[in-house]
This record gives sequence, structure tokens and C-alpha cells, in this order.
Amino acid sequence: MSAPTATAVEVKDLVKTFGDFVAVDHISFQVGKGEIFGFLGPNGAGKSTTIRILCGLLAPSGGSASVVGFDVAKEPETVRRNIGYMSQKFSLYDDLKVEENLDFFSGVYGVPKEIREERKRYVLRMGGLGEQRGMMTRLLPGGWKQRLALGCAILHQPPILFLDEPTSGVDPIARRGFWELIYQLSGTGHTIFVSTHYMDEAEYCHRLALMYRGKIVALDTPENLKKALPLHALFQLESSNIPDSMKALEADPAVLDVAVFGSGLHVMLKDPASSSARIRNDLEQRGIEIRLLEPILPSMEDVFVALIEAEERKAA
Repeated sequence: MSAPTATAVEVKDLVKTFGDFVAVDHISFQVGKGEIFGFLGPNGAGKSTTIRILCGLLAPSGGSASVVGFDVAKEPETVRRNIGYMSQKFSLYDDLKVEENLDFFSGVYGVPKEIREERKRYVLRMGGLGEQRGMMTRLLPGGWKQRLALGCAILHQPPILFLDEPTSGVDPIARRGFWELIYQLSGTGHTIFVSTHYMDEAEYCHRLALMYRGKIVALDTPENLKKALPLHALFQLESSNIPDSMKALEADPAVLDVAVFGSGLHVMLKDPASSSARIRNDLEQRGIEIRLLEPILPSMEDVFVALIEAEERKAA
């Protein structure tokens, strides 16, 4: 991706508290125009709270944030007019037809009457919803509802889209199709701010902020985040007894982290050169057959697990 030409979102020392609970804990970052910026983290990390603040739906408790140049605390109405917002609940009216939802949201977003039909045709074409335009929304499969919700969010051609867990509960094929639409929108200059807890989706973002317990624990491109893990320190292990293998490895001081991955384990070693052979011998002495033990490149899931483990160790 080429370097962003300007800033679409700027966040400085942002805080949000609910009583004694700190939901967003002094976070700072910028998002460039045309960028697909990902918020990755488990449920309860503070992703949705941050997005609601940036959409002018929640007032911050401290710090500052601006979206396309407008202060979210001082100008929330202006912010809302200049963004598109889509949540995992899709915010559609099930008792309306597909095109009736588009007509309704055209009015809500103040799309000029003379271009409403043009915008509706564009959304139907972009989402591949032409044949479904007369269908009741409640009868649409999840993936089509998702496309319709995205279409409703871009009717007024907002410069920035906030997508809060937009693929939650949607099947993998529909998720891939949805991301193709996101890339199309990014290619036409839209800034996309998307939160997700799906690790594979993180790979699609230009940059990622990994959020945990209200804090941003890492921020970079997916490639650079993976490169930050020690080279060849991550191993794939497949054995005859995964539960016993995991128990043994968790007790080994040479093992930084071990996690179930597919039908095997991903094992992070302090000193791969000496540790891998010793681990092999140790497991075999326990009667566990080693089918595979080899270094691998980390996935985003490995990166996330390693960062969370590091945060847990700090807290302890």
C-alpha cells in the first residue's frame, strides 16, 4: 500500500471509563486516508467502545479524537454525517424489502433526492443484490444481509467506514466475499476502520492495532508484527498424544508458549537450536511418538497469543 496522503482518524491519549472500570486506557494512533485499519482483540478488549467514541456515539472520559478533521467530543453530529457505520447486528429493518431498506437509509443519511436512484443502483450492483431487490430482508441469508448492511452504510458516500465486528456469525465463504467488497471500497479512496476477532481477517488489513484490556499492545503491518517474533523460534508439533504433549511442554522452562493449532501444537522456544532436540527426546521418553517437529513462520494467531502472554506476564 502506498503511504497515506492525509490523516482520516487521529486519537491522542483516549480514555473511557464506566464507573471504576477502564474500558479504553490511554490509547493513541492515527489512520491514513484510504487505509484499511484493523482493530484486533478478544471480546471485551475495548474495540467496540473505541469505535463508538469515534462515531460520536459515546463521549470520551479523557484524551482527544478527531475523525476526518472533526472533534468527536465537540462535533459528534458532524462526525456522524461524515461516516458510515455498520455493526454485527446489521441495523436493518427485516419487515422491509431490500430496496425499501435502501430507500429508507437514503432518507436517513440525507442523500439528495435527485441522486437516490443512482446511489441505490450502485449499491445493488456493488453488492450483487440486483436479483434480491424485491425480497423481504428477513428472508436473506446472513451473507446477503451483510452486503445489504454495508450498502446502506455507504449510500451517502462517506469518506470513512467504521465496521464493528461486521463478519461475526457469517460463514467463511460470505466473509471472503465481504472482504472483496472492502478492498473495492478502499481502492476508490474510502478509509476502512474494522474491528474483528478473526485472526485470518487481520491479514487483510494494511495495518493492525492489537488491543487487550483497553490498551493497544502492538501496532504495525501484519507482516512486521509477524517478523517481530524471533526467527525460527516457533515450531509445529504433531504427536501421538497432543494433551500429554501440551502438559509436558507447559512445564518445560525452555518453552515460552504452547497453544493448540489445528490437529497439533504451536510451540515457542527460547533457544530453538538446543531446545528442539531435547524436547523431542523428552516426549519420546514419555512414550509419545513425534510425527512432526519443525520450525514454521508465525501466523497472526501466534503473534496475538505471544503478545497476550507477554502482557499477562507483566501483569503478574
